[in-house]
Amino acid sequence: MRLRALAVAVLATVALAVAAPSFADNLHPTQAEMEAELVCPTCHEPLDESSAPAAVRIKDYIRKRIAQGATEDQIKNELVAQFGSRVLGVPGTHGFDLLAWVLPLGGGGLGLVVVGFGAWTWSRNRDDEPEGIDPLGPPSGLAPDVEQRVDDELARFDV
Repeated sequence: MRLRALAVAVLATVALAVAAPSFADNLHPTQAEMEAELVCPTCHEPLDESSAPAAVRIKDYIRKRIAQGATEDQIKNELVAQFGSRVLGVPGTHGFDLLAWVLPLGGGGLGLVVVGFGAWTWSRNRDDEPEGIDPLGPPSGLAPDVEQRVDDELARFDV
């Protein structure tokens, strides 16, 4: 029980350490960050790569809202209200959009478990080399007359 509590505490600390920079970026977004995370609704390219008229208008809107002191979430919510969720460059983290995050991670984790289990099983079920048998020696199980013929044929080549 104590180990489980320690593991939860470590995971929570790591999660907070990873999330802290994103909280800070949310309060003071930059134009480049916002453009990289959004998609042009007309040409479906990242906003920082698009030169479509709609993309230019969205870039101007982002610039104005950053100058007014809006947070990243506020700007994104306003753009989603205008253009729909297709303007976001990444899928959401709730509802059906959550599958875009869960399936690759779950599939990768399941693959690791299957490969690990297979390797563990393979390493446990290997037959060890029987003792006393020379793998380079004559094959066992030959009839005596066949073994004599093989020896005679090999002796012809020994000069």
